[in-house]
Amino acid sequence: MENNNPWTRAITQIKKAADLISLDPLLWARLMEPERTISVSLPFRRENGEITVAQGYRIQHNSILGPYKGGIRYHQEVSIDEIKAFAILMTMKNAVVDIPLGGGKGGIAIDPKELSEHELEQLTRLFTRRLGTAIGPEIDIPAPDVNTNPKIMNWIVDEYSAMVGKHTLGVVTGKPVDQGGSLGRNEATGLGGSYVLLRMLEKLKKDPKDLTVAVQGFGNVGRFVAGFLQNAGCKIVALSDSKGGIYVPDGIESVEQVEKCKEEKGYLAGCYCVGSVCDIKYKDELKGRDITSEELLTLPVDIIIPAALENVINRENADNIQAGIILEMANSPMTLEANELLSKRDITIIPDILANAGGVTVSYFEWYQNMHNLHWTKEEVFAKLKTKMEHATDQVIATRNEHKTTLREAAYIVALQRLQKHSK
Repeated sequence: MENNNPWTRAITQIKKAADLISLDPLLWARLMEPERTISVSLPFRRENGEITVAQGYRIQHNSILGPYKGGIRYHQEVSIDEIKAFAILMTMKNAVVDIPLGGGKGGIAIDPKELSEHELEQLTRLFTRRLGTAIGPEIDIPAPDVNTNPKIMNWIVDEYSAMVGKHTLGVVTGKPVDQGGSLGRNEATGLGGSYVLLRMLEKLKKDPKDLTVAVQGFGNVGRFVAGFLQNAGCKIVALSDSKGGIYVPDGIESVEQVEKCKEEKGYLAGCYCVGSVCDIKYKDELKGRDITSEELLTLPVDIIIPAALENVINRENADNIQAGIILEMANSPMTLEANELLSKRDITIIPDILANAGGVTVSYFEWYQNMHNLHWTKEEVFAKLKTKMEHATDQVIATRNEHKTTLREAAYIVALQRLQKHSK
């Protein structure tokens, strides 16, 4: 059995990097446990009169570089181990891209799909009151994550502002643009990932126009990374979501048209597009075929981009992967064992803590704008993001070359060295 406990995996991977650079044992001890673990009980009354008691968590992992930063997820399977793992990964991610924020993560163990909007608001406001002044623009800055969104962030701003007696936009990021959010936040994770990949291809002396790409997960991250890479010249040949996918070996004509088709139908399967018309009847004309989300990962392509769930690349399918480059846009899409197997085959694995750090980078930009009463244009945000992501990529590549190691270990080394420098 593969051990897929998220906390165990995170520590195992970070420890490998720490051993390569003789990390200060005191810093390692500081990283091994969160600085603060908050666990709160959240009893609330449902609209039918029943009382539900949910459990809420906020892990404040490390503040060496600045205020804690990380999302809040609402999901029935939220656990303390999962939140701890994501919190330490936020510490690492923020350090890799060199933003002055620490790592945190939060969650409520509940299925939000079973709640009305009124119940969801009630629960969010209660959670905010329970967290109290343990969060704040200079202490801990939550953000959206799984099943949370700008509207939920607004409720937190409203409740927190009432508690502290002044309107405090900087308490969270991921807000609606007209209420203190940053332009470019929706595209940020996908765009950041495309900047990292294109920089990596430049260093590998590979022309995007010669490369085929398959993207698993056509949600907020996958659709943007696919679109940006297509604009950069890559040939997007396969896309999938949870209900299935399409494979067009000669290249999908327009990711944008597929996106419109999915929005209309609610799913991606059958979105074979010719011009502005999308229909299953074009499948044969395009020499396309229907595929499952699992099949997409083992297609004969140059680059695969897992942008959906964790552990999708594992012992069962690792040997069947044909791509030479993997861009990890999902969090932890690869098990430890698969990582070992693929690294031995000299497959270039661009790790999640670098690849998907565009989201938190633009979250930092949002917080910075709030704190300094600034409003950047989308072009300014994208330019600043490009600079950050390319610089981080260059540092990770240089560190890999210096230590003769993998990109994943190199990314952790960059993060650990930055933490060590600031922890003195």
